[in-house]
Amino acid sequence: MAKSEVAKSEVTMIGALSLSGSRHGAIALLLRCSDAIAAILLAADLAVVCGSVVLRFFFNAPVEWSDDVARGLMVGSAFFGAASALARGENVGVSFFRDLLSMRLRTLVDAASSLLVVLISGYVAYNAIKLGSLTSGQTTGSGLPLELTFYPMGIGALFMTVFAIDHLCARPLPDIVRGLVAVAVVTGLYLAWDYLSPSSVPSAGTLMLIGFFATLFGGLPIGFALALAALIFIWVEGALPGVIFAQQMARGIDNFVLLAIPFFILVGYLMEANGMSVRLIELLQRAVGRMRGGLNVVMVASMVLFSGISGSKMADVAAVGSVLIPAARRSRQNPGSAVALLAASAVMAETIPPCINLIILGFVANLSIGGLFMAGLLPAALMAAVLIAFSIIFGKTPDRAEEVERQMPVSGLWSGAIASFGLIFMIFFGFKSGFATATEISAFAVAYALVVGSVVFRELSFRSAAQSFVHAATRAGLVLFIVAAAQSLAFTLTLQQVPHAVGDFMLGLSKTSGTWLFILLAIAVLIVMGSVLEGAAALIIFGPLLLPVAVQLGIDPLHFGVVLVIAMGVGLFAPPLGLGLYGACLIGNVPIEQTVKPILGYLGLLFLCLLVIAFVPWLSTALPRAFGY
Repeated sequence: MAKSEVAKSEVTMIGALSLSGSRHGAIALLLRCSDAIAAILLAADLAVVCGSVVLRFFFNAPVEWSDDVARGLMVGSAFFGAASALARGENVGVSFFRDLLSMRLRTLVDAASSLLVVLISGYVAYNAIKLGSLTSGQTTGSGLPLELTFYPMGIGALFMTVFAIDHLCARPLPDIVRGLVAVAVVTGLYLAWDYLSPSSVPSAGTLMLIGFFATLFGGLPIGFALALAALIFIWVEGALPGVIFAQQMARGIDNFVLLAIPFFILVGYLMEANGMSVRLIELLQRAVGRMRGGLNVVMVASMVLFSGISGSKMADVAAVGSVLIPAARRSRQNPGSAVALLAASAVMAETIPPCINLIILGFVANLSIGGLFMAGLLPAALMAAVLIAFSIIFGKTPDRAEEVERQMPVSGLWSGAIASFGLIFMIFFGFKSGFATATEISAFAVAYALVVGSVVFRELSFRSAAQSFVHAATRAGLVLFIVAAAQSLAFTLTLQQVPHAVGDFMLGLSKTSGTWLFILLAIAVLIVMGSVLEGAAALIIFGPLLLPVAVQLGIDPLHFGVVLVIAMGVGLFAPPLGLGLYGACLIGNVPIEQTVKPILGYLGLLFLCLLVIAFVPWLSTALPRAFGY
């Protein structure tokens, strides 16, 4: 599968925002500009982070402004990347319920969703640019102009608005009119209710809840559904200016820690572009591919190794699936079962460092990221061992057709393996030694992948590297836009004291019924919400709600954090709503119906593993304690 095809198949395509068949020249040019700006800002970020580490470590000349510049560049790259993703229709959303509607009603919902995307994008753009103007003359702690963070954000959101308008205008005029009427009628009914009987109008919190789930199940992309929920509170209450909304979105991703996300995603794309992925998979296939259940064993082992390098599940799924799913078809193995195992392996990979969701949880819950990385190793090993054992026990001995096509001599394969393990060693050594932060390690991982691909393997051209930067910026933009929107929603929930109320309820319930009930409820919440929300959003909203309660009950926060991440992963790949499962099916080119039965079996095994991990804390706490976390 070509890289561009993989990138397009990583996410669920939302009908309301599908790419137009023929885009006119101006929009195509604007998309190329958005891609270029996002990639250039990401490359500049890489240079700043690597340069600051080199100057600090080798020349004892720390650069005071490097963190501020890096964060500002990331915010700009994220919004331009999100704009490019929107232009291509790559936004993640729940299409299950929308697809159950009649064609006429689905068309109406899609048109209304497109209109809401235009309104939300435009609101973000206007207020971000306004915030840049209001902060003119103010500086960061290192003396850099503060508006340099908000203006790129606003311009990126403006690009997003133009792309959203283009998608809306691509629809037939009657559909657009019906969408406008639908949004106007809903708004008018609320205003009339508020005017005639203000005392009976639902609270802002209730309206947020209704608006969020109604639009989410209607197919509105998750990031925009989260942002709309926050905006409903701001508009209904009328006490907060719109710039607060833009400020909270920027605050959600204006953190040096989160810069590890685009860098590790970039590593995943570079691994595929520089030939490291193919070499490692072929070596594993030659080593264990002839044993009973060999293809499935190779699939699980590949996910373990790749997840220990890139941190991006979907990049790993794309790399492994693009090679091994065709092998499954050649061996006459059920491709639905192969995709199901691929998805289950992605759940297992949720706690393999440097997993992005562990980084996000560490950021929002103020936990040690290195400690979370250590805490996730043994649980991941347990789940991997169970999947491998199941594959061997119930697998079949492969025939010759099942083998991956041999592309190079063994010496070339070993060079790829050595390069891969060198990268893994560098990541773990960096964390343990304290030489650099998680973000700085991720930057050097990118530099390592660039050098290996261009100098050692000589397979990474300037063009393929540039494409990797574009794909990484787009994918990171998708993730970080969701993080930004979730932060705005978390802010409004905090104003309503929802975290405090939830914490008191869960704490009271646990004190009367036992800690075990709290853990089971937390697992249930994350599985359910993980199937509806993208992983980052679920962790950002529920992590800060549940972790303080866990600490009060005497549960180790690193242990509980690992449990939350695994539970979220189970939900993310669980049918019929799991967004990750849809992405895996798209990558494997398999209808989701063929994966439902086998994935339920694999998820059942992983759920049992999750219960063992949850109620045997030693699995999560042994390594962090041994390494001093």
